[in-house]
Amino acid sequence: MSLLAIGINHNTASVELREKVAFGPDKLAKALQELESNSNVNGSVILSTCNRTEIYCDVKASGKSKLIDWLSLFHQVSPEELKPSLYLHEEQAAIRHLMRVSCGLDSLVLGEPQILGQVKQAYSDARENAAVDTSMEKLFQKTFSVAKRVRTETEIGGSAVSVAYAACTLAKQIFESLAESTVLLVGAGETIELVAKHLASNGCTKIIVANRTRERAMGLAQQFGAEVIGLTEIPDHLPKADIVISSTASPLPIIGKGMVETALKVRKHQPMLLIDIAVPRDIESQVGELNDAYLYTVDDLQSIVDSNIEQRKVEAIQAEAIVSEESAAL
Repeated sequence: MSLLAIGINHNTASVELREKVAFGPDKLAKALQELESNSNVNGSVILSTCNRTEIYCDVKASGKSKLIDWLSLFHQVSPEELKPSLYLHEEQAAIRHLMRVSCGLDSLVLGEPQILGQVKQAYSDARENAAVDTSMEKLFQKTFSVAKRVRTETEIGGSAVSVAYAACTLAKQIFESLAESTVLLVGAGETIELVAKHLASNGCTKIIVANRTRERAMGLAQQFGAEVIGLTEIPDHLPKADIVISSTASPLPIIGKGMVETALKVRKHQPMLLIDIAVPRDIESQVGELNDAYLYTVDDLQSIVDSNIEQRKVEAIQAEAIVSEESAAL
């Protein structure tokens, strides 16, 4: 038997093909059970995310091509369509690949932390379906310890590399505790939802969501216990806001200099941080001229993101060295 990693990811396959080969919750148990009953396979773990589908298994040498055939048949995708996008790693290369994936070194966003949780879930699902043999157990436990070491010894995941995350990082730098801050979110799209998740994970509980349609905002508000208002109500609620983060598709500014000036008077000139992620801009640029109003645009945040991406690349060098050392020792 030999260790094999086979799969597709964002670098090798289109989103359309990745969708076809994804193992959703409705398919995963059946797939693991089929692999477990396969005479060519001893143990297996299936990792399936929006950016990758990978099978890690202990397989007979003669079973490699049969595994590809099984994957093709299971998803009803022709081998001709699937094979050009597949990669295959064996033994030491498979170990190294799994460790790189788990450490975020093979991710679309370098160093992103979510992938480790997804790998752990994949391992847990395989165990629940009795698909993990001794070699798989040893491999994944070692991989988890390596990922922990990389997170401990490097800063590969320590810098904001999304605009939403950068916005929250900036807010944390200016306000000592987000738990004590009131945040006004303008808009209810994907970016604002991501901002809300980052805020909530940092202890923020006082969130107001302003949106053109209340229905769209209600789903977001229910997730985070937020208050919902219409865009026309912003002037009444703006004085409460320590932080304003805006991302809408409005062609014209929603928050003007006069509106903020009035709010600052009501606040007795307590500072207000305004972060405008929208293009075109939601907040008039003249707001930045006001004392006690600190305005940042998407360009300001992008410069933070770009700088942090470069920093992650530096940290990745050390992370790669750790993976090389640990994979060679297994």
